[in-house]
Amino acid sequence: MSSQRGNVSRTRAQRHQNAQVFRNDKYDTSAQRKKINGKLHEGLCQHCKEVLEWRVKFNKYKLLAKPKKCVKCLQKTVKDSYHTICKPCACDLDLCAKCGKTEDIGVPIQTHPEKTETEFATNDQKRNNQQGKLEGDERRLSGTEDEDDLDMLMQQINNLHPERTGIQ
Repeated sequence: MSSQRGNVSRTRAQRHQNAQVFRNDKYDTSAQRKKINGKLHEGLCQHCKEVLEWRVKFNKYKLLAKPKKCVKCLQKTVKDSYHTICKPCACDLDLCAKCGKTEDIGVPIQTHPEKTETEFATNDQKRNNQQGKLEGDERRLSGTEDEDDLDMLMQQINNLHPERTGIQ
């Protein structure tokens, strides 16, 4: 018998061989599946990284519903599934975020993740809105030609927030 204890030498080939490789996104094309497939496992030792990649490959990886408690800082900051240590603690202590061992970390944790194009676009829109507001304020100030009106306007500004303005 091949399952007999201590019998490590197998004499025949595998009886049932799969003709096609299992695909986890064949029937499940949801956004959650795409997010799981695109996840980068960082801050893990090589063994834990391979375990999580196997879970993703064979549809066993499940996302966390809510943050878990970190075993080092005891705060609810663990946002990744199957991890026991939060990213800041794992980065500071050079530990694997899953098993907690001081093994060689395969992919280090990125402290400043790359910005995507959408983030750049929203930042540009915010910056343009702020510049537009400043230009509008300048136009309103330039419309007051009289010195008396300008002095009264400066007095009102100082009364609103005297600690913020450097105008005396």
